[in-house]
Amino acid sequence: MVISIRMTEEEKKLADAYAKLKGISLSEAIKRAYFETIEDEFDIALADRAIKEYEKNPKTLTLEEVKKELGL
Repeated sequence: MVISIRMTEEEKKLADAYAKLKGISLSEAIKRAYFETIEDEFDIALADRAIKEYEKNPKTLTLEEVKKELGL
């Protein structure tokens, strides 16, 4: 799949400099940044959800309790 991105000259210079610094192609640099951002936002959403669930029921388990629950 090919995706086109419009950038200003300044943005392209910055992206090129970043790719060169990392020793990767511009395409790879943009791809990595894109997916790292998605993963970070997904992790934040999961953490927010876990915090809300914990606030509703602040029960915690010891490591031994978790092992027992998982059959380890």
